Amino acid sequence: MTFSRRNVLGVGAGLSAVGLLGACAGRGPQSGAPVEQRRLMINGNMVIPGNSDEPLSDEDKALIRATGISALKITAGGSQGTYEETLEELASYAKVFANNPDMFMSIDSVADIETAFAMQRVGIILGFEASTMHDGKTERIAEFAGLGVRVMQLSYNVASPFGTGVMVTEVPKGLTELGREAIAVMEANRVLLDLSHSDRETTLEAIKISTHAPAITHAGCAAVNAHPRNKTDDVLRALADKGGVVGLYELSYLTPELTQTPLSAYMAHLEHALNTCGEDHVGIGSDALMLAFDTSPESKAAWDESIVARREAGVAAPGEGPMPFVDGLNGPQRMSVIADKLALLGYKSGVVDKVMGRNFERVMKQAWATI
Repeated sequence: MTFSRRNVLGVGAGLSAVGLLGACAGRGPQSGAPVEQRRLMINGNMVIPGNSDEPLSDEDKALIRATGISALKITAGGSQGTYEETLEELASYAKVFANNPDMFMSIDSVADIETAFAMQRVGIILGFEASTMHDGKTERIAEFAGLGVRVMQLSYNVASPFGTGVMVTEVPKGLTELGREAIAVMEANRVLLDLSHSDRETTLEAIKISTHAPAITHAGCAAVNAHPRNKTDDVLRALADKGGVVGLYELSYLTPELTQTPLSAYMAHLEHALNTCGEDHVGIGSDALMLAFDTSPESKAAWDESIVARREAGVAAPGEGPMPFVDGLNGPQRMSVIADKLALLGYKSGVVDKVMGRNFERVMKQAWATI
């Protein structure tokens, strides 16, 4: 299986995640440095390069090390994956780990993330964005948790048996009784609740009834740019009050023009999140390729084709279309660039550490604690 940024209509559908190598092939500032000189980095949503059937190339391995990332959440099952398709995709990750033991490792606990950090490997956190693979059966949450799924959403952009997504316009909206049951089952099975694609009503209700701090792994700020995929300040404050964390993404929804996002716009969203939520409740959730998006005409044509398929399937958000990266961040060192920008803006090293990974680590530690 070749891993794709989005599985449009099922497992394996979409654009190859093998990115443009180009000028990004140098080693990052963290590569080879002692633990005490490195920064823990956790990204809330990314796609790894390569495929499950063969080892990564030495060139890709060098690029991955240059990211400095210790762990990332990856989406299994896409936006509409069936139960059978999702089982197949989850099984493929065993091959990824077996074929690349010096690069990737499975994450089941925060201790695993610390191990990945110490050994300079990348921990893979398996998660779901959709809930189609559950078919409304909450018992499947425990089944998938047993297969290593540690993060789950209640719905994608549309409605599900558990709640409504950001594209739902009809009423009633919000968390369903089955959704309430799903959250309880998630908490009992060490699964972190992710509310990135849930609408305002579902998100606020889910935050209220959760006993653990939830996450919004990848989103933007509606106060900076009003868009259904961006979160309003009342949602951001409710998340922070519950102890949660929001990860800022690199999508075109960050600007009113819905074009390729400039770095200045990304930083405006990041600063607004910090001002609204506080330094303990903000992270990075790029929703992009781990390396770089291939900007060649052939790659763009394939990307455009995948967007058309998403629109036809009814899962695309308004304005979806520009390539998934921020100008100035399209490469392995995107998180280091963000860290440097925060430092230039006057944020202290401890705050940058939290945004780069420690905030996500704290929330994951609570959700994944063994009872």
